[in-house]
Amino acid sequence: MTSNEMFNIVQSQLALDLNCTVNDINSTKDSFVFTVLCDNPGRRPFPRTESYFEMLSMGKSIIVTAPPDNLDSLKALVADKDRDEAFSACMPFVQGFGLYYLPDLASIKPLVAPIGFEYEVVEQKDIHALYKFAGFQNAIQYDTNHPRPDALVRLAKKDGHIVGMAGASIDCAKMWQVGMDVLPKHRNHGLAAYLINWLTLEILNRSYVPYYCTALSNIASQRVAHRAGYAPAWVSTYEGKFTKKGDVCGVVLPSKGL
Repeated sequence: MTSNEMFNIVQSQLALDLNCTVNDINSTKDSFVFTVLCDNPGRRPFPRTESYFEMLSMGKSIIVTAPPDNLDSLKALVADKDRDEAFSACMPFVQGFGLYYLPDLASIKPLVAPIGFEYEVVEQKDIHALYKFAGFQNAIQYDTNHPRPDALVRLAKKDGHIVGMAGASIDCAKMWQVGMDVLPKHRNHGLAAYLINWLTLEILNRSYVPYYCTALSNIASQRVAHRAGYAPAWVSTYEGKFTKKGDVCGVVLPSKGL
């Protein structure tokens, strides 16, 4: 897979999710594109409420999608604002912002496995057996009927006990999201970066696009992503709620991470 092929896959999927076009996403002009929220067939099956909205930027343009009743309010909210000001204006209505990473195909290399641990690969049909082990909610879904099912896990053991997992979920036809957990006692040994790196290269070998998400405030997770061979690709609001009255509502981060 080339970088161009990878970005074409990702931009096509994001356009499907946001009900816009690929040209809207990769526009070279500073601009806003407002679209009506739509459950297009094949979109990534993250939950959406009636008041859900999303704001996403992969470069110059900013895509804003929302139900039709809220679009005018959102347009007024970000009118005459630049990119940073527009995202800041939406802060009261979202939990935060996600930074999304794609593999840097020009530089990613296999990392050396930290010594002192044993490693295993668990394929999709056997991942349910891992659900009895608590503490790895970012790596696995703990649900055999999840709309984004677990696809592949790379795990690390110490003295026969699982101490770290990197897992991939099937988020759509061509993109698998990578998430991971390392138990606190076994952090700072390079496990997180190694597990993600190994899983990422394996996903690429299987001709899928791996991607990784972390909160903008989570510096530790961002450092892990860089060490594992990832580079920032786009930024998006977390799942948000917005009403004409500007009510602040609780939200949930629809992604995995560290």
